[in-house]
Amino acid sequence: MDLGSHVNALRLAYAVYFDHKRQTDPEFRKALKRESKRTARAAKIEAEAHGARQKEAIKDALEEAKEQGFPTEIEEKEAYFMQEVSRGETLCQDESKRIEAATSFYRALKVYPSPKDLIGIYDKTVPKPVIDILAEMIALDPDTNFSMSPGGSDHGDGEP
Repeated sequence: MDLGSHVNALRLAYAVYFDHKRQTDPEFRKALKRESKRTARAAKIEAEAHGARQKEAIKDALEEAKEQGFPTEIEEKEAYFMQEVSRGETLCQDESKRIEAATSFYRALKVYPSPKDLIGIYDKTVPKPVIDILAEMIALDPDTNFSMSPGGSDHGDGEP
């Protein structure tokens, strides 16, 4: 027998021992349950902390985008829009850059003449985690007057 066979035999023996111990020893079962609860509690705390850190990072990115300002001339808006959409698409490829990608899409959205239509396009083309961050940015920005639900259109609502 080679070393690999010995290792597999030891794994099998341990699995059998562990299963027997789990089935017959009430203290062992309790210890497993306590450890499982402890692990779940730690994971929940870490998830909450990660959510709070992400929310703070989103707020910071939104403030930075507002401080940088947005172009006002039509030609500048067009170039800015294309630049930010391209940058956002590139950043979407890297999961660690989701907030930066959402910020780029947010900047493009701020200069686009029909934001609701652009949101509909984003819903179809941008990955969901980035869309979720973008939705949070829009919700945090009191200056936006559009929603992330592309289902409704501007036609037939009584406005000219």
